[in-house]
Amino acid sequence: MENKSNVHANHRERMRQRFMEHGLDNFSDHNILELLLFYAQPRKDTNLTAHRLLDVFGGLEGVFDAAPEALKTVEGVGDSAAVLIHLIPETARRYLMAKAGPGRVLNDSEAAGRYLLPRFLTCREERLYLVCMDAKLKVLDCREMSRGGTVSVNVNIRNIVQTALGQNATYAMLAHNHTSGIALPSNEDVAVTLHVRQVLAEVGVTLTDHIVVAGDDFVSMADSGYLPPL
Repeated sequence: MENKSNVHANHRERMRQRFMEHGLDNFSDHNILELLLFYAQPRKDTNLTAHRLLDVFGGLEGVFDAAPEALKTVEGVGDSAAVLIHLIPETARRYLMAKAGPGRVLNDSEAAGRYLLPRFLTCREERLYLVCMDAKLKVLDCREMSRGGTVSVNVNIRNIVQTALGQNATYAMLAHNHTSGIALPSNEDVAVTLHVRQVLAEVGVTLTDHIVVAGDDFVSMADSGYLPPL
């Protein structure tokens, strides 16, 4: 009779080989987590832990969106497993940001949205970014200017102006996220944006837009008529 440890090792090897040959397309969600947990729990059966994670968080998206502290409340998930799971969406965010690096031309809101969305992929608090562009609307730099709680973010206009001038920007764009899940700009968003636009104009930098992000949705304040001509 084949012993339990050999069966366990053979199962892991079959799972790894299946992934290497076919990718994840024919994997169920619990199979994906099971495979991932192999590398945090080298000598444990990870199938049951994978099912528990999905039951607690409601699906793969919920598992990857969960904070490490929340993950560790699930039986079978220790520090190593929680860090590994949390690393996946953070790595995906950095990968997508790298693919949308400097040099992109942001000449319309769709291009801007595609460029900016990855920066907010795993954010649990509001963040504000400034995109600096040259005369051809090519990205020179995209920099986080501030971050706040779950409902607001501070805006330091002096830092925004200094950053834009430091990058020799001709054009600039703001972007921030709403953790509420609604991408519509608030009255405060509009007022702050108009003030920033006026101050940047005084130093020769044109603010082209302010993108408000919520999840995988975004709203362009320019397209929505919030930025009338100066």
